[in-house]
Amino acid sequence: MNQNGKWNALPLGLLLLLTSPAFASDRVLRTELTIAAPVADVWKAWTTDEGIATFFAPKGHVDLRVDGTYDVWFNPAGKPGERGAEGMRIVGVEPMRRFAFTWNAPPTIPAIRSQRTVVVLEFEPAGEKHTKLRFSEIGWGDGPEWDRAYEYFDHAWGSVVLPRLVHRFAHGPIDWNAPPPPLADAATLKLELAAHGS
Repeated sequence: MNQNGKWNALPLGLLLLLTSPAFASDRVLRTELTIAAPVADVWKAWTTDEGIATFFAPKGHVDLRVDGTYDVWFNPAGKPGERGAEGMRIVGVEPMRRFAFTWNAPPTIPAIRSQRTVVVLEFEPAGEKHTKLRFSEIGWGDGPEWDRAYEYFDHAWGSVVLPRLVHRFAHGPIDWNAPPPPLADAATLKLELAAHGS
């Protein structure tokens, strides 16, 4: 409202955003970070069994091709189905540029564990010895279990996994007997895209 008591016209986009419901498909986890390593090294960390063990989880298996498996075992000694991200699929491989794979909810959210989101990693050189990594996770569903998964992964990626990736290149591979603690003050990765009209 302006000083004459009349409503100012709002831009149409803002008006739609304020009046339209948000859909699950509008939710994204996204961040960009710069890593002190060349693209080839960061690529290898995400796309090889050996690389996964340096920052992501104690063990994993990568069949690096579209529709190949992508397993990341946070608890390698666990029972099948309780080891971590088991049976994930690779959906995009553009060497040194883009890597995309499916991801599932943790065993603590069993109602949607069989569902999948998609993680997309985009790699870009930032000088000779640095990499700009853009991380996105998309494909969220609706409901309380999906809300829990969205919160869980905002913390897991932003406070644990991505900081460990940075740590790995600053200080060497993660010692899984004494991994670095989660970041207490990590920024959220949540991004709400513009809402759709109803």
